[in-house]
Amino acid sequence: MRKPDFIYVIYIQTSADKLWNALIDPEMTKDYWWRHRNRSDWKEGSTWSHENYDDPAKVDIVGTVIESKPPHRLVLTWANPAKASDPSKVSRVTFDIEALNHEVRLTVTHDETYPEMLKAISGGWPAVLSSLKTMLETGKALPMALDRQPIKAPEATGAAS
Repeated sequence: MRKPDFIYVIYIQTSADKLWNALIDPEMTKDYWWRHRNRSDWKEGSTWSHENYDDPAKVDIVGTVIESKPPHRLVLTWANPAKASDPSKVSRVTFDIEALNHEVRLTVTHDETYPEMLKAISGGWPAVLSSLKTMLETGKALPMALDRQPIKAPEATGAAS
């Protein structure tokens, strides 16, 4: 079995239900995810898209809901709309939500990527998830999430990976 390409674990002082809602509610995603909304009915087999909140014609990511078990697990395919017809350019994201005492553990596993995608998500997921955590715990997302442009992944330092 192949190792996942990217795993990020974050602990958030919230409930599993509130975290689930924050992942799928377009009014919430626009606040912590650079004014983008996630649009779907979130049923298994349904399509989903990650689109500009102010201009829904601008879609950055598309996919299919593979698994939806509220409020514990959401699995999606993930692709740039221009590359979605090429199976080698479609990756998969799994959100696992585990309720603990007064917080939840969110594990995001992004696998089946390719080099350009891995570079983009390595800079993107930590920023998005940090902003999500801040929003759920304080009521306000990180100020960087209000910018129109997401931050870019850091450039490689030349070290071998």
